[in-house]
Amino acid sequence: MQITKQEYSKLVDKKSPPTKKIKNCIFAFLFGGAICTLGQLLMMLYTMAGLNETQVKMAVPVTLIFLACVATGFKVFDSVAAIAGAGTLVPITGFANAVLSPAIEFKAEGHVMGIGAKMFSIAGPVIVFGLTAGVVYGLVLSVFRLF
Repeated sequence: MQITKQEYSKLVDKKSPPTKKIKNCIFAFLFGGAICTLGQLLMMLYTMAGLNETQVKMAVPVTLIFLACVATGFKVFDSVAAIAGAGTLVPITGFANAVLSPAIEFKAEGHVMGIGAKMFSIAGPVIVFGLTAGVVYGLVLSVFRLF
């Protein structure tokens, strides 16, 4: 029995559970906002501790990345991300999780082929795109500054 793409699409739509878009948006907003609020609290804390502006700008992301890695290591991050959705994926904490999760999963394959090779399987394209976009932007900016 052969079915068309349209028939298959209708069948999939009928069998798939409906997404709770409003609930997902609210949870993403709340959890993403909580991460940003934590970042702001860290900024204030580090400023009160006597760090200058440059040091604070380095300490806050490092702390957030560290906390995300600890949460990933204890398998807490994935449980929170299941509820929060994009709220945990969009900030820097989601990127830290995307790098660390495959490294933990494939550590049995060894340091080079497991951790080293698989660590960037998810985040690698993001890094490559970011670096490439930065180089292209820098070249374009350099050309325009010449004129």
